[in-house]
Amino acid sequence: MVFVRLQPYMQISLKGHSYHKLSPKYFGPFKVLKQVDNVAYQLDLPPQAKIHHTFHASQLKKHASTATMIPDLPISLSPHGCIVLELEAIWRRGELLSGHQITQVLVKWFNCPKEDSTWMDLRMLQQQFPHFSP
Repeated sequence: MVFVRLQPYMQISLKGHSYHKLSPKYFGPFKVLKQVDNVAYQLDLPPQAKIHHTFHASQLKKHASTATMIPDLPISLSPHGCIVLELEAIWRRGELLSGHQITQVLVKWFNCPKEDSTWMDLRMLQQQFPHFSP
């Protein structure tokens, strides 16, 4: 069993979003199906995972526990291969910053606990989610 390293904040299309550094880097654990090459492994990913199932060894981290965990992969990827986050619920507030009114929304991310909700600028959120309308 291994964890897979994914870095959504390194993707070009997600550039400018300041919170991706805090997102998880490793997802899993997943069963190793076979060693494809000296440094490449094929993993048993769930069917809804829209990523390639072969990974370089540097992107894997050995799972130390014997307890079974449910895989936690991003729900979907954009055409550019970036992780797409989905919104579940939102709340709105206005902030005064340097004399300018900034509209912020509290975002509860789909399949994430309520404690992981984040305040984001509405303008930045609409850039990342063009079809979003609060």
